[in-house]
Amino acid sequence: MTQQHQTRIEAVADLPVIRIIREFEALPERVFRAFVDPELFAQWCGPRSIETRIERWDARTGGEWRYSAIRTGDDDFTMGFWGSFHEVRPSERIVQTWAYDGSPDHASLETMIFETLEGGRCRLTSTAVVESIELRDQMLASGMETGVREGYEQLDELLEDGR
Repeated sequence: MTQQHQTRIEAVADLPVIRIIREFEALPERVFRAFVDPELFAQWCGPRSIETRIERWDARTGGEWRYSAIRTGDDDFTMGFWGSFHEVRPSERIVQTWAYDGSPDHASLETMIFETLEGGRCRLTSTAVVESIELRDQMLASGMETGVREGYEQLDELLEDGR
C-alpha cells in the first residue's frame, strides 16, 4: 500500500472559510478524474459507512450535480447534497456550489485546485466559503472531518488500484 498522507482541515481565522489540503500518489489528471467521473466519485466520497448514489452529474462548466449518502444497510438514513459546477478546468480546477438538503439556505462556494508535485504526485487544496463563521464552526463540529478523511483514504485505494 502507498504512503498515507495527512489530511489538513483548517478554519481560516476570522473568515467563514474551511480549507482542506491533501496530497495523493497520483498525477493531477487521475485525481481530477475521480472528482468528475460519477462512477469513480461514488466509490470514494464520504465515510466508509456511507454508500453514495449519484442522481445527477454533469461535471462541466455550468453543469449540476446531486447525490444521496445512505448509511450502509439503513435506507432510512439518507442525506442529500446538491450544487452546480461553476467552472471545470480539466486537471487544474473545479469551482462548485455545495448544499445539504437539511440546510438548503446555507450553500457554500468551493474551489479545488489540483497542483502537480514532483514524483507524479498531486496536492489538492479545497477552499470552501460559507455564509458565516458560526456556520463554518457548525460544519467543522458536524463530523465532516471523518467523512473527508475516510473519503480521501478510499480515494487513495482507488488510485492505487489504477483507476
